[in-house]
Amino acid sequence: MAAAAAGPEWVVREDAGPPVLVALYLRQVLGIRFPQELPQLRGAPPTSATSEYDDTATLERQWRAYWDMTVEPQANHSPVPLDLVDGFDMLVALPVEGFTQLQAAIAPHGADALAFARAAHERYRAGLGTGASYRAYASAIAQHERTVGRRAHSFELNVQVLPFTQRGVWWIGALTIAVTDGLRGDIAAFDAAIGPVIADIA
Repeated sequence: MAAAAAGPEWVVREDAGPPVLVALYLRQVLGIRFPQELPQLRGAPPTSATSEYDDTATLERQWRAYWDMTVEPQANHSPVPLDLVDGFDMLVALPVEGFTQLQAAIAPHGADALAFARAAHERYRAGLGTGASYRAYASAIAQHERTVGRRAHSFELNVQVLPFTQRGVWWIGALTIAVTDGLRGDIAAFDAAIGPVIADIA
């Protein structure tokens, strides 16, 4: 969704991206705490495997790099080619070097991670992935313009709508926020929550 071509332009892309959902599912089952502020996912199993990995620091470092490449691939290029990981369809690609530990750790979780991500994505599409998305952001931008007395600056914003256990909005990339699905579905609460984000970038 984007503003009219005349004057400043804004672009908002909203999704419940299956690659992001898979990455967060793997974060949860592997017991990775980064990003510290992000809550757990509803309906995903709790950590099951922490005792299996002696070097959790290496595992977390590899997951963090994979997370950055998943959330904002254009801004986080791998210095080596990527290869799709077996069992994850087209949703997980890791650099061909330096990710052996993460690849081994996630291997048993492919089928469950895919099922979780696809179900969450379908729920988003059925409930929120409609034209109403545009109105929510247009309203927040119009409110911001009235408050500051000028047109909004051009900006780009990616929004991932995710089934977290806590309601809120979190920055997960330079141009990307995560918002809880329950909050996104509450028009008044979402307007209040997205306002500061728009004010920050517009």
